[in-house]
Amino acid sequence: MDRARFEEIVNEGIESIPSEFLDKLDNVAIVIEDEPTEQQIRKLKLHRGITLFGLYEGVAQDRRGSHYSGVLPDKITIFQNPILRASRDEEDMKEIVKLTVWHEIAHHFGMDEAQVRAAEARRRQKVV
Repeated sequence: MDRARFEEIVNEGIESIPSEFLDKLDNVAIVIEDEPTEQQIRKLKLHRGITLFGLYEGVAQDRRGSHYSGVLPDKITIFQNPILRASRDEEDMKEIVKLTVWHEIAHHFGMDEAQVRAAEARRRQKVV
C-alpha cells in the first residue's frame, strides 16, 4: 500500500475519535513513519518480537504546568510497515490504525500504559 492511501486511513482513524477529545488535543502532531527508529526502540526497551504500531512522545496534558509554553509539539507517530505486516486485509488495517490512534491520543491526555489497556478492555466489552 502506498503512503497516500495509508495517510487517508490514518486520517479516517483520527476522524473516528469523538470530537469531545479531538477538540481538546493541544500542541500535538500526528505523523507517519515506515518503522520505529533504533533510538525509539532502545528508549522503550522493546524486546525482539514486540511490534510497535504507534508511539506518543511529549509532555502529556495532565503533566503540563503553568510554565508550559514555547515548546515543540508533542508527536504521535503511526508506524506504517508494522501495521501492514499485522493486517489480514484493508478492513483489519483500518481497525488497527483506529485503535492505535486512540491509544496514542489517550497517552497525550496522560493515561499510562496500564490505564490505556484497561480502557481498551472496557471499550471491547461494550462492543460485544
